[in-house]
Amino acid sequence: MSTATVLQGRFPRVFSRVKDFGAAPSRMLASMGHVGVFVGSAVGHIPHCLRYYRKEVLRLIAEVGMGTGAMAVIGGTVAIIGFVTLAAGSLIAIQGFASLGNIGVAAFTGFFAALANIRVVAPVVSGTALAATVGAGATAELGAMRISEEVDALEVMGVKSLSFLVSTRLVAGMVVIIPLYALALLLSFLSAQLVTTLVYGQSVGTYEHYFHTFLRVDDVMWSFLEVIIMSMVV
Repeated sequence: MSTATVLQGRFPRVFSRVKDFGAAPSRMLASMGHVGVFVGSAVGHIPHCLRYYRKEVLRLIAEVGMGTGAMAVIGGTVAIIGFVTLAAGSLIAIQGFASLGNIGVAAFTGFFAALANIRVVAPVVSGTALAATVGAGATAELGAMRISEEVDALEVMGVKSLSFLVSTRLVAGMVVIIPLYALALLLSFLSAQLVTTLVYGQSVGTYEHYFHTFLRVDDVMWSFLEVIIMSMVV
């Protein structure tokens, strides 16, 4: 009998924990592989869902944008993203004016709003709001369907569950996020300008001059691409 066998018999818990820690990297790689295969399969089923489940895609587009039940009363994801980006744009103006004012360049608030809203604030806030509303709702809905064996029932009826349940939501999210993000950008720009000009009294011409000077079209395009990728992940 080897020394390792004797020690394992005398200290089983220690050996079990060491074995678990040693297998952690392989378990993580296996989990990442499963997720990668699932995502690849869902993306690959997009043409199938667009061909056979167009009505479901349209229903999900309406549900993702406006919500269902009590959420539809306040406007669903549209209202949530609108309120959150309004608050984020106002915060950008408040912090930007105060910080830049400390060094005597408060006139650059328009530049700060154009740069921060496009590159950081609006995409992150929109993605977070989408995850909090659409992502959480889809997770709860699909989880309940799995528990109640509705997914298995779809397979028995000849419906491809991955295409019907996942790919359709993927398409709906990518379609809805474009107008939602355009609205979020407009509201974040509007709130930053209103706070800077009305609350702090900065000249509208000064704000718009620096804002339009540093607002780049390619940044807007990259921002849209960023938020589309975030919607796919959600």
